[in-house]
Amino acid sequence: MLTGERADLVQLLNRQRGFLRFTVQNLTDEQAASQPVPSTTLSLGGLIKHVSATEQSWYDFATGAEASQAGQENWMDAFRMVEGETLAGLLADYEKVAARTDDLIATADLDASFPLPDAPWFEKGASWSVRHVLIHLIAEISQHAGHADIIREAIDGQKTMG
Repeated sequence: MLTGERADLVQLLNRQRGFLRFTVQNLTDEQAASQPVPSTTLSLGGLIKHVSATEQSWYDFATGAEASQAGQENWMDAFRMVEGETLAGLLADYEKVAARTDDLIATADLDASFPLPDAPWFEKGASWSVRHVLIHLIAEISQHAGHADIIREAIDGQKTMG
């Protein structure tokens, strides 16, 4: 049983994940793949897929794995459902990723630090601790849960909050 900071991190992650999952409840695959807002990529299924891949990427980083550029050739497909994908499948994949992250929180040295990949959106030569990665992940999921709420409301009027 986790206590203190580790319990807080898992609780905050699960709260944001819950908001995101709530936005897709009772949707068909077609609705989840739809893009009802002015965007070439935003769909609810695509957001689930993107958040899952993002969380997996940060998990890899926080366990010391080298940054990967895999999938960059199909960057747009990382944000939308493609043929053969289902909402149920995307949610199941996300559950596995989330469980691994939760296990990481329980066991990792939160002060361990790793150099960030070379990218224009990161400070050159900077490193992040596992704790920093987890806080960033909470913010990332929260931001996308807000996007998902707007998309869901455009589909059928349902709101996550209120």
